[in-house]
Amino acid sequence: MMEKLKSRARVLKRDAYALTIAARDPRVPWYAKVFLGLVIAHTFSPIDLIPDFVPVLGYLDDLIITPLGIALALKMIPPAVMEEARRQSEELLQQGKPVSRAGAILVIGLWLVVLTILVWLIVRAVNK
Repeated sequence: MMEKLKSRARVLKRDAYALTIAARDPRVPWYAKVFLGLVIAHTFSPIDLIPDFVPVLGYLDDLIITPLGIALALKMIPPAVMEEARRQSEELLQQGKPVSRAGAILVIGLWLVVLTILVWLIVRAVNK
Protein backbone atom coordinates (compact mmCIF):
# COMPACT_ATOMS: atom_id res chain seq x y z
CA MET A 1 0.00 0.00 0.00
CA MET A 2 2.84 2.40 0.86
CA GLU A 3 4.46 1.76 -2.52
CA LYS A 4 1.15 2.54 -4.22
CA LEU A 5 0.95 5.87 -2.37
CA LYS A 6 4.54 6.74 -3.31
CA SER A 7 3.79 5.92 -6.94
CA ARG A 8 0.68 8.10 -6.88
CA ALA A 9 2.69 10.96 -5.33
CA ARG A 10 5.29 10.69 -8.13
CA VAL A 11 2.52 10.83 -10.75
CA LEU A 12 0.98 13.90 -9.06
CA LYS A 13 4.39 15.60 -8.96
CA ARG A 14 5.00 14.88 -12.65
CA ASP A 15 1.51 16.10 -13.55
CA ALA A 16 1.94 19.27 -11.50
CA TYR A 17 5.10 20.12 -13.46
CA ALA A 18 3.36 19.09 -16.68
CA LEU A 19 0.58 21.57 -15.92
CA THR A 20 3.13 24.38 -15.80
CA ILE A 21 4.34 23.34 -19.23
CA ALA A 22 0.81 22.93 -20.62
CA ALA A 23 -0.20 26.37 -19.33
CA ARG A 24 2.18 27.94 -21.86
CA ASP A 25 0.76 26.01 -24.82
CA PRO A 26 -1.38 28.09 -27.22
CA ARG A 27 -3.75 25.13 -27.77
CA VAL A 28 -4.99 25.38 -24.17
CA PRO A 29 -8.13 27.57 -23.83
CA TRP A 30 -7.79 30.84 -21.89
CA TYR A 31 -10.19 29.78 -19.11
CA ALA A 32 -8.13 26.64 -18.57
CA LYS A 33 -4.95 28.76 -18.37
CA VAL A 34 -6.55 30.92 -15.66
CA PHE A 35 -7.54 27.84 -13.66
CA LEU A 36 -4.11 26.29 -14.27
CA GLY A 37 -2.47 29.44 -12.93
CA LEU A 38 -4.47 29.16 -9.71
CA VAL A 39 -3.76 25.45 -9.32
CA ILE A 40 -0.06 25.88 -10.04
CA ALA A 41 0.25 28.83 -7.65
CA HIS A 42 -1.52 26.87 -4.91
CA THR A 43 0.45 23.67 -5.53
CA PHE A 44 3.90 25.25 -5.53
CA SER A 45 3.24 27.99 -2.99
CA PRO A 46 5.16 27.62 0.26
CA ILE A 47 2.15 29.09 2.07
CA ASP A 48 -0.77 26.72 2.70
CA LEU A 49 -4.38 27.90 2.70
CA ILE A 50 -4.82 25.94 5.92
CA PRO A 51 -1.56 25.75 7.93
CA ASP A 52 -0.32 22.20 8.60
CA PHE A 53 -0.20 22.76 12.37
CA VAL A 54 -4.02 22.96 12.47
CA PRO A 55 -5.10 19.45 13.55
CA VAL A 56 -6.65 17.35 10.76
CA LEU A 57 -7.70 20.36 8.64
CA GLY A 58 -4.06 21.35 8.08
CA TYR A 59 -3.47 18.35 5.86
CA LEU A 60 -6.84 18.66 4.09
CA ASP A 61 -5.19 21.17 1.80
CA ASP A 62 -2.38 18.80 0.80
CA LEU A 63 -4.42 15.61 0.65
CA ILE A 64 -7.65 16.76 -0.99
CA ILE A 65 -7.57 20.28 -2.44
CA THR A 66 -4.29 19.98 -4.35
CA PRO A 67 -5.00 16.60 -6.02
CA LEU A 68 -8.58 17.68 -6.79
CA GLY A 69 -7.35 20.90 -8.41
CA ILE A 70 -4.80 18.99 -10.47
CA ALA A 71 -7.44 16.44 -11.55
CA LEU A 72 -9.85 19.18 -12.65
CA ALA A 73 -7.09 21.04 -14.49
CA LEU A 74 -6.08 17.85 -16.32
CA LYS A 75 -9.64 17.50 -17.66
CA MET A 76 -9.49 21.01 -19.17
CA ILE A 77 -6.36 20.38 -21.26
CA PRO A 78 -6.50 18.69 -24.67
CA PRO A 79 -5.07 15.13 -24.42
CA ALA A 80 -2.36 15.73 -27.07
CA VAL A 81 -1.08 18.79 -25.19
CA MET A 82 -1.04 16.92 -21.89
CA GLU A 83 0.82 13.98 -23.41
CA GLU A 84 3.57 16.29 -24.70
CA ALA A 85 3.70 18.18 -21.40
CA ARG A 86 4.02 14.94 -19.40
CA ARG A 87 6.87 13.81 -21.61
CA GLN A 88 8.70 17.12 -21.15
CA SER A 89 7.98 17.07 -17.42
CA GLU A 90 9.43 13.58 -17.08
CA GLU A 91 12.62 14.70 -18.86
CA LEU A 92 12.94 17.76 -16.60
CA LEU A 93 12.43 15.68 -13.45
CA GLN A 94 15.13 13.23 -14.54
CA GLN A 95 17.55 16.15 -14.97
CA GLY A 96 16.76 17.45 -11.48
CA LYS A 97 14.02 19.54 -9.92
CA PRO A 98 12.81 22.18 -12.42
CA VAL A 99 13.15 25.78 -11.26
CA SER A 100 11.01 28.62 -12.50
CA ARG A 101 12.08 32.05 -11.36
CA ALA A 102 9.10 33.61 -13.13
CA GLY A 103 6.80 31.22 -11.29
CA ALA A 104 8.40 32.04 -7.96
CA ILE A 105 8.04 35.77 -8.64
CA LEU A 106 4.40 35.25 -9.64
CA VAL A 107 3.59 33.30 -6.45
CA ILE A 108 5.40 35.79 -4.22
CA GLY A 109 3.68 38.68 -6.00
CA LEU A 110 0.28 37.04 -5.61
CA TRP A 111 0.79 36.51 -1.89
CA LEU A 112 2.02 40.11 -1.47
CA VAL A 113 -1.15 41.37 -3.18
CA VAL A 114 -3.32 39.19 -0.92
CA LEU A 115 -1.39 40.36 2.16
CA THR A 116 -1.71 44.01 1.11
CA ILE A 117 -5.46 43.66 0.64
CA LEU A 118 -5.82 41.98 4.05
CA VAL A 119 -3.82 44.72 5.78
CA TRP A 120 -5.85 47.39 3.99
CA LEU A 121 -9.14 45.72 5.07
CA ILE A 122 -7.95 45.44 8.69
CA VAL A 123 -6.80 49.07 8.81
CA ARG A 124 -10.06 50.18 7.24
CA ALA A 125 -12.10 48.16 9.77
CA VAL A 126 -10.10 49.50 12.73
CA ASN A 127 -10.49 53.12 11.59
CA LYS A 128 -14.31 52.91 11.34
